[in-house]
Amino acid sequence: MALFGKKNANYISAKETKRISKENRKITNEIEKKRNRKNIPESEYITTMKNPENVVEFDNVHTYFFTDIGTVKAVDGVSFEIPQGKTVGVVGESGCGKSVTSLSLMQLVQRPQGQTVEGEIRFNTGDKVYNIVNTPTSEMQKLRGNELSMIFQEPMTALNPVFRIGEQVDEITKLHNPDMSKEQVKARTIEMLKLVGIANSEGVYKMYPHELSGGMRQRVCIAIGLACNPRLIIADEPTTALDVTIQAQILDLMRNLKDKINSSIMLITHDLGVIAEMADYVVVMYAGRVVEKGTASEIFKNPSHPYTIGLMRSKPVVGKKVDKLYSIPGKVPNPIDMPDYCYFRDRCELSCDKCQGSYPGVIKLSPTHEVSCYRYADRPEAGWLANVHPGEGGKTHE
Repeated sequence: MALFGKKNANYISAKETKRISKENRKITNEIEKKRNRKNIPESEYITTMKNPENVVEFDNVHTYFFTDIGTVKAVDGVSFEIPQGKTVGVVGESGCGKSVTSLSLMQLVQRPQGQTVEGEIRFNTGDKVYNIVNTPTSEMQKLRGNELSMIFQEPMTALNPVFRIGEQVDEITKLHNPDMSKEQVKARTIEMLKLVGIANSEGVYKMYPHELSGGMRQRVCIAIGLACNPRLIIADEPTTALDVTIQAQILDLMRNLKDKINSSIMLITHDLGVIAEMADYVVVMYAGRVVEKGTASEIFKNPSHPYTIGLMRSKPVVGKKVDKLYSIPGKVPNPIDMPDYCYFRDRCELSCDKCQGSYPGVIKLSPTHEVSCYRYADRPEAGWLANVHPGEGGKTHE
């Protein structure tokens, strides 16, 4: 009886759920009301880049999901840049906020529950700079697919099963190039199918998705993403469902196409091997925050955050025999009730006395290598930003 008499720590009553739901509806209604205004002036969403060499700048971005049991802080103060013509790899375990960060950039977070509530996402088209957080839907429809596009992680479900391949690739070209004739649109689609390595492009144009293999479908998804020569390609785990030989082909294809059309790539993956092969810069995310970022060589030669070190240790090494692969102990904290100290502390095998303080600030190990960890606060090489103060988590201290 004692077992049933004691309340579960995670138990939430119907009354409490109703109260949370009412409060969250009030918040989301206010945000939606502001977003759905007509004739929003350009001054509210046209801005300037901090560095004009970047195509995207995430600046303290917070994207939350307002649920009936509380607010999920899926992206909780993310800041990083994507330079023009470069590939930035975003890595981390499932649920760390990688995909939600990219969906925030595309303005595809499920509304009204999902909202970007703070920060700026600056996108440089070359002519104008948009703050995506405040950009109205009518303007986003001109940018999506045209200036920035997304290759989704599951080719089996990304394509519509009832439309032929040609119709699905045609759609994006017609939408952003209304002056093109039907014959020109078809010629462009066949050209794109050839570009992504589909030999029988005219035959595939008439086929349905179920008639193609997984690798061919992924190539079609890439063709859709590249149809309008976007400035930024978001590749959300583009090789997850593919076998190793096809993975290598798809990565080679993306790298060559990026150089051909001079685009940037935001590559989201779990696979450190893919990151090592493709990325110029690496951003490591954990529980909705960036814990480490730097050039690919810095991250792989000198992984500094205990979480990054754990990720490196958990990958198999060719020629090295082990009885069991390393796995990071413990589990991710509850996203509805995150602690006020370092989110990784309870799983960290390298924690020290300073880790008892609030969430650590950003410490710069080199001009391009940053980490959020107290272990580096007093090191001589961290001279750029050595004075990290408790209570100012997530800030940079110069």
